[in-house]
Amino acid sequence: MIQHAIRILPALLALAAGITDWRSRRIPNWLTVPAAVIGIVVSTWLRGWAGAKDSLWGLGLGLLLLLPFVLLRSLGAGDWKLVGALGAFLGPGNLVTVLFATVLVAGLMALLLVIWQRRLVHTLKNIGRLLAALFSLHLPGQELTIDDPKSAKVPFGVAVAVAVIVYTARQALGFL
Repeated sequence: MIQHAIRILPALLALAAGITDWRSRRIPNWLTVPAAVIGIVVSTWLRGWAGAKDSLWGLGLGLLLLLPFVLLRSLGAGDWKLVGALGAFLGPGNLVTVLFATVLVAGLMALLLVIWQRRLVHTLKNIGRLLAALFSLHLPGQELTIDDPKSAKVPFGVAVAVAVIVYTARQALGFL
């Protein structure tokens, strides 16, 4: 019974982060860092060393996969730490599933935002410039990072929250 109740912890973490990101465009350390520790402790408590190993692999994988985007300034450090903390709860396999869903949700959010702001052509040009910067291993200009106050920004924490909540609901209902 307690294992089922603990399954909602990542969803609660993601919900709190999503609300915070929506309101302030920040996900604070006081939320993500303790959550990562709690994820490791809970996984270890439930499954022993196997749980600890999965939790640490999930944490590391989440941080490793998103680090390039943080270094390129296309993703905030709070989002990065949130995904790491979720990896501590979910383990590497489930984290990859959630990240895939997050990318789909964030992409849909971005497309709707770009269409709503009538910036489709401008955005396509910027995507081309970002890809060129990526393949040439150079940093893009500041106008293509999260530092640009004029850029349209999708709150990644909200996309993560939607993906984790849907994933948790599907798990609870037995669809996975």
